[in-house]
Amino acid sequence: MSKAVDIKKLLIKSDDTKLVDISFSIKDSTALIGQSGSGKSLTLKAILNLLPSSLSCEKKISSNFDLNSKTIGFIPQNPFTSLSPMTKIKDQFFCKDKRKEELLKLVGLETSLLNRFPKELSGGQLQRVVIAIALSNDTKLLLLDEPTTALDETSKETILNLIEDISKKLNLLILFVTHDIESIRNLCKELIIIKDGHILEQGLTKEILTKPKEEYTKKLINSTFKNKEFRK
Repeated sequence: MSKAVDIKKLLIKSDDTKLVDISFSIKDSTALIGQSGSGKSLTLKAILNLLPSSLSCEKKISSNFDLNSKTIGFIPQNPFTSLSPMTKIKDQFFCKDKRKEELLKLVGLETSLLNRFPKELSGGQLQRVVIAIALSNDTKLLLLDEPTTALDETSKETILNLIEDISKKLNLLILFVTHDIESIRNLCKELIIIKDGHILEQGLTKEILTKPKEEYTKKLINSTFKNKEFRK
């Protein structure tokens, strides 16, 4: 049986104001796209149980595997701030030494990097390390929060190809939050358009990008996504 995560209900409120009220399924690789304040980041934080105490959350999530901190991997937006600068790479993993070496090789890095500090690595190398750390345990669901924002175009393309390759090798489910339509065009099979905490449109990425139904979706697709209002 293929892995799947079914978010049957996700309701996030601030007092009596609904910030997010959605439901969707992750059966393969899914992208979540919307403008600033649409609810993308809140959705990720809710899945990770990282919402601030000031918000209330009702959620009903089911999966055909045990969904917990060991089976969920998270890749944050900025690799430069997601690692402890004063800690060697080898001490930032959550697994044994042999597994650390295997993971570095999986992401295309030399195992000698384990004895270096983050400041000694390039942005692309740091993002590969972050990916490796996200796979430290028995990862089945990979959550990505705009993982290429801090990278140059060359590194960005390399990291996207790496994520695609690893997800296929390890048969991972993906939920990819981004403002960059090009990042998900080939990587994610399914696309969800979110606005003001509600889903406007969802379906196969190829179909939505070629025949969007909503004007909001058309605006997002036609945008270069470089304008500030479309950033997370």
